[in-house]
Amino acid sequence: MKIAYISTYPPRECGIATFNQNLMRAINANFPERKKPSDGGYVVALNDSSDIEEYEYPEEVKYVVRQNNQKDYIRAANYINTSTVDACILEHEFGIYGGESGIYILPLINRLEKPLISILHTVLKEPSYVQRIIIREIAEQSSKVVVMSQRAVEFLTEIYDIPEEKIQIIEHGVPDLEAPVDNPVKSLSSFKNHRVLLTFGLLSRNKGLETVIKALPKIVEKHPDVMYVILGNTHPGVLKNSGEEYRDSLKSLASQLGVAKNLAFINKFVSEEELINYLTACEVYVTPYLNEAQITSGTLSYAVGSGAAVVSTPYWHAQELLAHNRGRLFDFKNHDALSDIVIELLDNDNALNELKQNAYQYGLHLRYPAIGAEFIKVAQEACISHDFSDKILKNSIVDPEILPNFSLAHILRLTDDTGIVQHAKYGIPNLKEGYCLDDNARALIMAIMAYQRNKSQEAFDLLPVYLSYIHYMQTDDGNFRNFLSFDRRYLDEIGSEDSFGRTIWALGHLIGCAASNSYREFALELFQKSFPHFKNLRYLRGMANTIIGISLYLQAVPTDEGMVQELNRLTQPLVDAFNDSATDDWQWFEEGMTYDNAILPLALLHSCEITGNEEVRQIALKSMAFLDKLTLSNGYLSPVGNDGWYYRGGTFPVYDQQAIETMAMVLMHFQAYKIFRTPEYIEKMFLSYKWFLGENTLRAPLYDYETKGCCDGLLPTGINRNQGAESTLAYMISHLTVLKAFELEYEYNKFGHSIEIC
Repeated sequence: MKIAYISTYPPRECGIATFNQNLMRAINANFPERKKPSDGGYVVALNDSSDIEEYEYPEEVKYVVRQNNQKDYIRAANYINTSTVDACILEHEFGIYGGESGIYILPLINRLEKPLISILHTVLKEPSYVQRIIIREIAEQSSKVVVMSQRAVEFLTEIYDIPEEKIQIIEHGVPDLEAPVDNPVKSLSSFKNHRVLLTFGLLSRNKGLETVIKALPKIVEKHPDVMYVILGNTHPGVLKNSGEEYRDSLKSLASQLGVAKNLAFINKFVSEEELINYLTACEVYVTPYLNEAQITSGTLSYAVGSGAAVVSTPYWHAQELLAHNRGRLFDFKNHDALSDIVIELLDNDNALNELKQNAYQYGLHLRYPAIGAEFIKVAQEACISHDFSDKILKNSIVDPEILPNFSLAHILRLTDDTGIVQHAKYGIPNLKEGYCLDDNARALIMAIMAYQRNKSQEAFDLLPVYLSYIHYMQTDDGNFRNFLSFDRRYLDEIGSEDSFGRTIWALGHLIGCAASNSYREFALELFQKSFPHFKNLRYLRGMANTIIGISLYLQAVPTDEGMVQELNRLTQPLVDAFNDSATDDWQWFEEGMTYDNAILPLALLHSCEITGNEEVRQIALKSMAFLDKLTLSNGYLSPVGNDGWYYRGGTFPVYDQQAIETMAMVLMHFQAYKIFRTPEYIEKMFLSYKWFLGENTLRAPLYDYETKGCCDGLLPTGINRNQGAESTLAYMISHLTVLKAFELEYEYNKFGHSIEIC
């Protein structure tokens, strides 16, 4: 069995790097025929800079990923998939991968075609929204998730909703080394003729080393031969930002307390062989961390494995590993309690030796060859159960079971008696930004769809709110303003053509699917009053939105010949634009693809459904196919990003991806299915919808299961966590469209024809 290891790796000074190297050796130790590390696989190493040549990696490192280079992650997945390894092991720590909380790792693991075992070195009790997403997605893509403590299992099941059968405990391994008979460390000046307290690891303020220094005066008063040795470099990140400020502050504190001669620093990163020598030369090993939120500590495991007498604060890993008299605990920052425990142990050799013996005996089953054998078993089981075709099916078949329950909770939060508020800070309405016509028009469409689905009283009660906002924003001559302040002051005289067109769309929808006659008549009055302005539209998207509204109107009023003529008149500029711009390799209406792109073929699909115009139909199909090829070819939706847009001959912008792009894609494919009854379109509709649920470039869901809102966009580093009206309504309309499509498909498959669903 060969394994690809995704992790940091020595010579990078990082605890995860050391762990991964040890694990690779431990697994290989179970195969005596392997003479070198690369005989058992290879490492995909994470660099913390953009310089691939920064570290002189050993020969088992076959691929390097630059932490903040997204494309490297995709290339790494391709490298692994085309290699001969049987499985992958991922070392996960939020800080070693790029993007917000390391979100860049998700596209890599989603593309893997090999079984994946993920080792979680950190499991947070209070994760952020993005951190919770990352851990859940890692678990989803992994055959097994390995943690090192029972507390981690509890967190994963209770906080992250990960099934317990997906989780396996394999404790942190320790070197398979014994104390040397002649320990060279004991001859060092800081050890010779001293009873040594030792702490090992990269220095940073969260280690709490000042607690030990504050305990020294009391300890030294009773045992003047005590020396506190701090072994390890300053953490590279700390060194870069603050230099040796923390180390210097510890020296200063020791001087103030009169124990400077009882404190020694050994400023170096030691090998495992050296570390065992240090651990077996000390009297007491101390981990004085400042809070409980440490689920795993490699240094603690090493100390126990070497048979050291350990005294520690009660962080999570220490509570478990030091149970049953394998160590002693003291409260966080309590230097008096620490000094009392150390004095007690130094006074009582029997108690000290009992701790050491208990730790040593427990550490025997943590030796790396035994830990390696456990991982081999997990990897073998993963290979047996792994079926990549299941992953393909999961990502392509329309499955209504994955849809979240429909909820108006966030919409109700954003809506007051004036209308729906434009923006939000996270899930909280941002009243400072006021209201806009675009969002209230979308909200009216959403409320109609929600009411038509199950006669929801909640949705019905929202209709007059949004309709009255539209009425309030209509000017005397029938045009519309767009923006309104929270205190109901008009902020513009004339709104955009986009907002005009979206309003006509909403009114056309209400006329065709009225919840009551009075609403229909009111919508008809507003629609007809706005009609004179149809001829003034100059921009394609304003026309496209208006075309959809007219088409919906004509489904309810098919005898209005004047409106049919207007539909043809507004459709022609889109036809002309396509014919003027399109070439064999650019089947589009303009020189660039900017925003709300699918609205253009969607409008033509609506138009040809009413008129039967074959040229319009063909242009709709050609432009839709071109858009699909650009945005769906990776097996998930990656819409044109707003960060630069896409121009003929240019580079496709991945970010900033917006929810209205996805909504338009969902509606476009649904309309195509309604007309052509081709299953391909309903599959593409559902694939587009799943962008909201995490089938996207970053593998991160934008729908928030907690607030029932939708995040505002997909950014290069993660998710825009604000949940405004536009994105939430785009999600809601898409969700309701998917439900409508399921019903339409069911009726068509059952009866051979559809029952029209408004």
